[in-house]
Amino acid sequence: MTNPEVAILMLTMFIFLVLLGFPVAFTLLAMGVGFGYYAYLDAGSIHGVTDVLNNKIFYLLNQNTYSVMENDTLVAIPLFLFMGYVVERANIVNRLFESLQLAARNLPGSMAIAALITCAVFSTASGIVGAVVTLMGLLAFPAMAGANYNKSFASGVICAGGTLGILIPPSIMLIVYAAIAELSPLRLYAAAVFPGLILAGMYILYVLLRVTFQPSVAPRPPKDDSITMGRIYRDLLVSFVPLTVLIMLVLGSILGGLATPAEAAAMGALGGLVLAVLYRALTWQKVKESVFLTAKATAMVCWMFVGSWTFASVFSYLGGHDVIEHFVLSLNMEPWQFLVLCQAIIFLLGWPLEWSEILIIFVPIFLPMLDNFNVNPYFFAMLVALNLQTSFLTPPMAMSAYYLKGVLRGQIELIQIFRGIMPYLGIVIFCMVLMYQFPGIALWLPDYLFGPYVQ
Repeated sequence: MTNPEVAILMLTMFIFLVLLGFPVAFTLLAMGVGFGYYAYLDAGSIHGVTDVLNNKIFYLLNQNTYSVMENDTLVAIPLFLFMGYVVERANIVNRLFESLQLAARNLPGSMAIAALITCAVFSTASGIVGAVVTLMGLLAFPAMAGANYNKSFASGVICAGGTLGILIPPSIMLIVYAAIAELSPLRLYAAAVFPGLILAGMYILYVLLRVTFQPSVAPRPPKDDSITMGRIYRDLLVSFVPLTVLIMLVLGSILGGLATPAEAAAMGALGGLVLAVLYRALTWQKVKESVFLTAKATAMVCWMFVGSWTFASVFSYLGGHDVIEHFVLSLNMEPWQFLVLCQAIIFLLGWPLEWSEILIIFVPIFLPMLDNFNVNPYFFAMLVALNLQTSFLTPPMAMSAYYLKGVLRGQIELIQIFRGIMPYLGIVIFCMVLMYQFPGIALWLPDYLFGPYVQ
């Protein structure tokens, strides 16, 4: 039955319950099944107690669960997660940060730059924002605090750098987006390469400019004559090169069309195990921890898909999508106005919600309207991917800040972390404006590798 008022009530209740702290996946399931039971209810067919269970919502839930489990694109998620967890537990990141810190020692803010590069590299091997921020909080923040870095400045570097994992391939978020929007994950990965590198470069440029004009936030380290170029090259060769080669092989095989994301992820997972063996850091306990964390994170993502597809199906059946689409189209906007409206809504949703809720629930509302405004879906995806960086950085639900606060406890106040991440919000928005002015930043590489996209 079409009942737009019930659909809007359904959406409002979902947001309210999530803000109260209920788990997103099971809230989606509860809302989908509860309102779906009403939507598919045929009152005339109910003659007894057994007929109460004869409702199409249960068949829909079963079909959605099966569809998620047989989705080939989602196979890459547990494999990429496993690669990231193995790399994390093999202490490769520790070695990487230390070697980059030595290599950048003559630059202003050398520790901050080393932390950003480490975050970017580890993000490509992990794609898990919480893991990157947590590990770098334990590793880099004490080093920067010990070197008399400003605490807000140091925390901002770690929080912003840790969020790069949802943009730089191989990103778990892009795999999820590909499954939701029914886009090619290969083209999405190619489209994200330059925006991710540009954003990381802008972060580093900001650090250099900030430290140059305000040296007190990041004092230079004392000169150490015992550090030779030979030692730096050796450390980089041992720590930076193997992980970088693994990442390039994984991405190269995907972008070169030699392997699907799932096949490349399997190669990455195997490569992570090989690196752990080479570093003599592979133990049965670490493998068990990695498998457990991978299963836990994968189960969360899969149940979120089941819940979101059920929720979206019921929401659409009740007429919710039609109401929003008709309202937006009635505004007679230009394409640029539509893009600004979409990105402003996603940015505001990032204050109370995480990227997963925004991506799975709200982005599909805008996707059917892209054709009406002649917007390239891959270009739109990159705007969303950049924008979702802010969901980790905008108070009051800036999850990267809470991840960092959780591991540092009494070493820093939450308000100090919030002050530190504010400049990076401006950088993200500037990067979005830059990409809007020059769409080739996102579209040139996928068009070059796979040919022009035809809508």
